[in-house]
Amino acid sequence: MTLNLRAWVPVGFLTLWAIAALVGPLMPLAPDRIDLPGILAPPAADSLLGNDDLGRPVLDRLLIGARISFAVGLGVVALSAFLGALVGGIAALRGGWADLTLVRIIDVFLAFPGILLAIALAGIMGPGIDNVIIALAAVGWVGYARLARAQILSLKQRDHVAAARALGAGTGRVLLRHLLPLTVAPLIVEATFGIAGAVIAEAGLSFLGLGVQPPQASWGSMIRDGVGYMLTAPHLVLAPGLAILTVVLSVNLVGDALRDRLDVRLVRD
Repeated sequence: MTLNLRAWVPVGFLTLWAIAALVGPLMPLAPDRIDLPGILAPPAADSLLGNDDLGRPVLDRLLIGARISFAVGLGVVALSAFLGALVGGIAALRGGWADLTLVRIIDVFLAFPGILLAIALAGIMGPGIDNVIIALAAVGWVGYARLARAQILSLKQRDHVAAARALGAGTGRVLLRHLLPLTVAPLIVEATFGIAGAVIAEAGLSFLGLGVQPPQASWGSMIRDGVGYMLTAPHLVLAPGLAILTVVLSVNLVGDALRDRLDVRLVRD
């Protein structure tokens, strides 16, 4: 499978994001170094993105913050996709009251804005990256469950499933070996958009003080700290804001390209 040319630019940005997240902690960065003479210093040759209100280098904090957004994005999507696909698949395969119960639970979750539920859960569990991942996954599994359920409802009557049941395969084996592998493509597309949503949600929770705590750097907390200096030091908000914009836009563009590529209904020359 190859992506079209339009997708290579966002793939490049996402690669840089991943490199910053994985290699950043190993680099000689000083995100917590306080430089009192350099407080609110604008971008310059010795400080490419300037300093914040405590004199800390914005570039170093931006690179360290990339690890937080990367970990949250992948962690939330992995946990949400696993739980959603498993629950949705079991409900669709069993049918009856199990399927009806799942549909009602999904309706309840969809009746409330997901970010509000995440804020409530994060507030109850307390701040921290682990709690952020759990809170976002607790409201993010619904989309994957609905998608997996719809896919498996259309697949469970196929001949290979009937043959597996005739040979004595149980519900778990049928689901894991014969049905879920056929739902991977749409789940991958859903996961790409889920990463973008998780990055924005993590930034929002950190902005509200429910994410990572000082002095640990996060793009959302960097924006929160820089809001009061928008007129005197706009780089404090522009740097993390543009980072979030670039990552989310790149993920969405890659997701669109994957959706077009994996959609078997599209007729290609």
